[in-house]
Amino acid sequence: MSDTITLAAEARDRVGKGASRALRRDGRVPAVIYGQKKEPTAIHLEEKALVKALMTGHFMNSVIMVDGQRTLAKDVAFHPVTDRPTHVDFLRIAAHETVTVPVPVVIVDEELSPGVKKGAVLSLVATELELTVDAADIPSEIVVSVKGKDVGDTIHIGDVRVPKGAKLVIEDPEFTVATIVAPSAMLAEAQEQAAEEAALAEAASAEAAAEAAAEEEGEDKGE
Repeated sequence: MSDTITLAAEARDRVGKGASRALRRDGRVPAVIYGQKKEPTAIHLEEKALVKALMTGHFMNSVIMVDGQRTLAKDVAFHPVTDRPTHVDFLRIAAHETVTVPVPVVIVDEELSPGVKKGAVLSLVATELELTVDAADIPSEIVVSVKGKDVGDTIHIGDVRVPKGAKLVIEDPEFTVATIVAPSAMLAEAQEQAAEEAALAEAASAEAAAEAAAEEEGEDKGE
């Protein structure tokens, strides 16, 4: 289960672009808490503390206590040049409210995959999957095993196991989560082998045709 993150916050007396720019110059990040049919609360956070929380890797799927309120982060805006956080939206939630959150996908058992052992490339198509789950039981990650998977195999969402009580938002069992793909060297070798086999087959076919023609010519002469 994801750890609860706690962030200290202060109320914003003023809102608007000018006020927000002033806060950012002081190392603060504007934010808002909304939801549960209550009035939105305008706050600001310490940028350093926010960045530290973002660096945990599970900021978007953790319960975050902000200004004494239980929340989920719904959106984080970043500066297009500096990549610094510029605004955060938090959604108020109850202790056992059913929520939908993105959860990171983690691949395990690579050493037990014949395909990976052969040098194939493990491609993670879905880096995260959305889960509907009790807010008190949000997992920190979704573990996907590639044990026994060979070159060309695909791991579908139907192969993914989630914690009890949780449900994957994507219902299509054929949705691709990861693939085991032959690298270019292996593909080139396979293509070369296929070309050789095709050439041999063609040569054998031509030889058989020539022998058949010779036999037919011999029979004609015999007549």
